Amino acid sequence: MSPRSLPCGAGLGLRRALLGPLADHGYPAAAAPAAAIDFFEIAPENWINVGGALGRKLRSYTERHAFACHGLSLSLGGPEPLDETLLVKIRRLLDAHGIAQYSEHLSYCSDDGHLYDLMPIPFTRAAVDWAAARVRRTQDLLGRRIAIENVSYYAAPGREMDEADFVREVVQAADCDLLLDINNIYVNSINHGYDAETFLDAMPGDRIAYFHVAGHYDEEPGLKVDTHGAAVIDPVWRLLERAYARFGPRPTLLERDFNFPPLAELTAELEHIRRLQRAGAGTAGERHVAAG
Repeated sequence: MSPRSLPCGAGLGLRRALLGPLADHGYPAAAAPAAAIDFFEIAPENWINVGGALGRKLRSYTERHAFACHGLSLSLGGPEPLDETLLVKIRRLLDAHGIAQYSEHLSYCSDDGHLYDLMPIPFTRAAVDWAAARVRRTQDLLGRRIAIENVSYYAAPGREMDEADFVREVVQAADCDLLLDINNIYVNSINHGYDAETFLDAMPGDRIAYFHVAGHYDEEPGLKVDTHGAAVIDPVWRLLERAYARFGPRPTLLERDFNFPPLAELTAELEHIRRLQRAGAGTAGERHVAAG
């Protein structure tokens, strides 16, 4: 299949628990009901070598809808050698389903074995060089540019530079794109005491491939945990609105991994994304005219 780019709309993670509710609403047919979801995202690790009925189900979706792949286990910042065997399998999946967009977390998740969590990379110059080299190698093996995601983190060991500077320098050194997670900015701003809008404004807008938004869990007033198990809250919506006003609308993925509400509630959140995108298009246009 020919690679298909993401439309500038609102997408949803295609989780197996959602296949039944989606089928009840007419998916994956490309008829009218499908207009509520502009694209889908999957974790490639969950679909590599999957055949049979599930494999055919995925094919029925990718034939009709645009998709992104968001990796879970490449461990771009990890000390272990890059898993090039996994990358060969990911490229095969991307090419077979015509998926142009691949992203991964700017973190690590393995060290002499899988850690089953996304661990923070130290914000250091050495880590910039290490992660950027691994991103460049990943792009060579996949035959496409990738996007790296700013992650939520709960400790910052060995910190030598600000998170925003670290993210920006890795993107520049790797010559890759950015998957900007709006909820992670908000969660980190509360947990680490920085201004979310200042962080957002420091991001390289020309490198943003798409956005993520999600809900999180309040462990206590000063500690938020990124869970993808709840509805998006108002401060995150406002930060997304600011992102559109500053950078212009981009494809935006609603992440929901568990505690699934009725599909109508998820599509209502997707429609809210589209409303903000429409408003952001006007704001960005006004700023362009004023700057001219």
